[in-house]
Amino acid sequence: MAFANTSVTDLIATAIESRTGELANNVESNNILLAVLRKNGRIKPVSGGTQIFQELSFQQNANGGWYSGADVLPVGAQDVISAAAFPYKQYAVAVIVTGLELLINAGKERTIDLVEARLEVAEATMANDINVGLYSDGTSSGGKQITGTLATCPTTAKASQTDTYGGISASTFTFWTSSTTTGQDISTAAKVQTVMNTQWATQVRGADRPDCIVMDQLYWADFMASLQVIQRFTDPGKAELGFPSIKFITADVFLDPTTGIGLGGGATTKTAYFFNTKYLHFRPHRDRNFVPISPNKRYALNQDVEAQILGWAGNLTCSGRQFQGRSIATTT
Repeated sequence: MAFANTSVTDLIATAIESRTGELANNVESNNILLAVLRKNGRIKPVSGGTQIFQELSFQQNANGGWYSGADVLPVGAQDVISAAAFPYKQYAVAVIVTGLELLINAGKERTIDLVEARLEVAEATMANDINVGLYSDGTSSGGKQITGTLATCPTTAKASQTDTYGGISASTFTFWTSSTTTGQDISTAAKVQTVMNTQWATQVRGADRPDCIVMDQLYWADFMASLQVIQRFTDPGKAELGFPSIKFITADVFLDPTTGIGLGGGATTKTAYFFNTKYLHFRPHRDRNFVPISPNKRYALNQDVEAQILGWAGNLTCSGRQFQGRSIATTT
């Protein structure tokens, strides 16, 4: 099909290609958790396979132990490494320009401005939808949504978790339960500090400890009210992420509101997530990481339009669910 303005053939594909190198960074920078994961080197593309496997150690080596002199040392085979398995989730957003719009915006510069504006909207849409998905349990849209932190850290208290996550049953393997605490009273400065101290301590094992805390606006307000002026330390190194943060022991605390400006997403109401990002991974497919699907092709059969589709495939994975947690308040 011929386009009304033949001087801008494959215009959208060309414009998208010129932005591909920075598109993933733009989307990732829009979300606090992804920005932290990127800074900590936890965004790791996957090259293929039927599922995304995240290797993990699920028990100690039973051959370890004390001995004396010529004691016989245990050398039995040990099964200590397994993997959580996550399905690929896919996302797409189409950018479309009609032939009439190309005519109205005649002239190369004007047409490029039109496409750039459409691309910016598409990028913002993609970033917002990914942000919503990162706080989900992956069941929305018929189970097609990204498997987010609601699955990693369910709202069920740790002792009552029996779900299956990443193909591993929490009822069978108790190490695969998140440190979720419910019914927390953070209505006073003393109470919010006590609750957070306890939550942080339950997720510590040696050098493993929470390094990123994300709060909704209600939890954040109580936390901020509990601080004295001299305690409000910020980490200059986090300024590059574009999000203000406050230090709580070893973790950076971020605000990600549930409501307000934007189209959704954000931390669940009255919730503080305690993440150990060493065990969280954003795993895009290397060939579908916020890039055009079938570049340099126009998707138009019986309409006077030029179209391109931006796509992503992958999932959020975890190799240490027991190191992740959330504190859910009932009183703020």
